[in-house]
Amino acid sequence: MDRQQEFVLRTIEERDVRFVRLWFTDVVGSLKSVALAPAEVEGAFEEGLGFDGSSIEGLSRIFESDMLAQPDPSTFQILPWRSEIEPTSRMFCDIQNPDGTPSSADPRYVLKRQLKIAGDMGFTCYTHPEIEFYLLRSDEIGQNGMPVPVDYGGYFDHVPGGVAQDFRRTAVNMLEAVGISVEFSHHEGGPGQNEIDLRYADALQTADNIMTFRTVIKEVALMQGSYATFMPKPFKEHPGSGMHTHFSLFEGDSNAFFEAGREFQLSKTARHFIAGILKHAPEFTAITNQFVNSYKRLWGGGEAPSHLSWGHNNRSALVRIPLYKPHKGQSARIEYRGIDSAANPYLAFACLLGAGLKGIEEEYELMPIAEDDIWSLSTAERRASGHKPLPGSLHDAIRAMEDSELVADILGEQVFQSFLRNKQDEWDEYRHDVSPFELNRYLGIL
Repeated sequence: MDRQQEFVLRTIEERDVRFVRLWFTDVVGSLKSVALAPAEVEGAFEEGLGFDGSSIEGLSRIFESDMLAQPDPSTFQILPWRSEIEPTSRMFCDIQNPDGTPSSADPRYVLKRQLKIAGDMGFTCYTHPEIEFYLLRSDEIGQNGMPVPVDYGGYFDHVPGGVAQDFRRTAVNMLEAVGISVEFSHHEGGPGQNEIDLRYADALQTADNIMTFRTVIKEVALMQGSYATFMPKPFKEHPGSGMHTHFSLFEGDSNAFFEAGREFQLSKTARHFIAGILKHAPEFTAITNQFVNSYKRLWGGGEAPSHLSWGHNNRSALVRIPLYKPHKGQSARIEYRGIDSAANPYLAFACLLGAGLKGIEEEYELMPIAEDDIWSLSTAERRASGHKPLPGSLHDAIRAMEDSELVADILGEQVFQSFLRNKQDEWDEYRHDVSPFELNRYLGIL
């Protein structure tokens, strides 16, 4: 037994932990949980916890259903919202086959595999997400057929005595209590919309943190009598919720994206990485924007980027180079603005990293920088500038992903096929639905 496992067992005893929750995700990023009695944790460390993988979306087929959840002791944390009632902790799990080998269907393993490829190339990947969400009065629809936000504040608004302000303070404290460092938080542009930014961490830890973040946000909202949603576009007339994510690659202690004296201080490595992301973005958009509703955000105006482009401090670009600090080379990074806050972070980070590494490996040439406001350009102007569109619907994104050898290689055949099957089912259900829009528009005139 290693030291981390010993620490977990000792802490469980000293803190009188009553339940230990083992967490993992299915292929679309829904959190799964099973509670262990403290006495069973040591056995789970040694042998894993068996479960029926065929009952979890994308994990296994019915004739090979036996799977093992292997808890990762480095992810052990006490859950503060349960500590005063029945002390409860959680650990993330790696999913294994019965023989103890990693399951190729585990989203966490998909990211681990891509991080190993990066490591073999000499890189460590760090990420920093800006996570947006809406805070609503409940999950019920109001009299006007729309959700009801907790306030009508705007970007950076300070609302004295406001529900969202108290919510963010409690949420940040709770996130810090489970070891997630927060950089800052504020009211976003939509009514009841908030943003909380997490500090830089390695990509795997960030993905784990995002899954914990979503749980914390929803728990705090329920505690305060409201409801939090990560739906990409809950209001047609207000901004959608994105998860702009900053990426940087390090070679040892040196930032591989930084090169003094070059334009924007961006190294050749960074430029190839950006070129890889832009070249393959249409192929992995189904992963970073995985729901029918995601495309209402991408194509619904606001600050969501919908065309292949990059720019220096240009918020209309798909890839933005934040304003650099000339004397802080370690801060050199890129920001991918297409991803929404409902994505499976393990698969999304794996695809973005994999596409960027492909650009480095193949030395892709970076397209010209976008200096104009891409949103203000006409379709003809965008076409002339080389700003090709991202997929316009989940159906288009599925088609682009189906033809992608790179995404199939990054995800592995089982996750690739399971994800596509899940998304095709969603699109078919959406395509057959008769919406209130159609009834209101056509029923009385046709």
